[in-house]
Amino acid sequence: MRIKSGMNVKIIRGNHKGKEGKVLRVINDKDRVIVEGVNLIKKHTKPSQENPKGGIVEREGSLHVSNVMYVHSGSPTRIGYKKLEDGSKVRVSIKSGEEIKS
Repeated sequence: MRIKSGMNVKIIRGNHKGKEGKVLRVINDKDRVIVEGVNLIKKHTKPSQENPKGGIVEREGSLHVSNVMYVHSGSPTRIGYKKLEDGSKVRVSIKSGEEIKS
């Protein structure tokens, strides 16, 4: 998967289209990502030691990775790969051709 946790992404489809946020978690086997402050859901929780009263907790839900796009220099771009002369492979921004450091 080309999206990694910690990257800034923009939502390109769905109810949250246009919002930006940082990727908190990547779920590889389901091709989904959790983005900070986007797609908030309400989860009903039982009482526990951390939350003795229980109740309704609001947290981020997952989005399919095809609905997000990496943001580089303020604009969304696709991610490609390029081999360097020393044989190592680096990730590059398709729009600008610059190397992505993550």
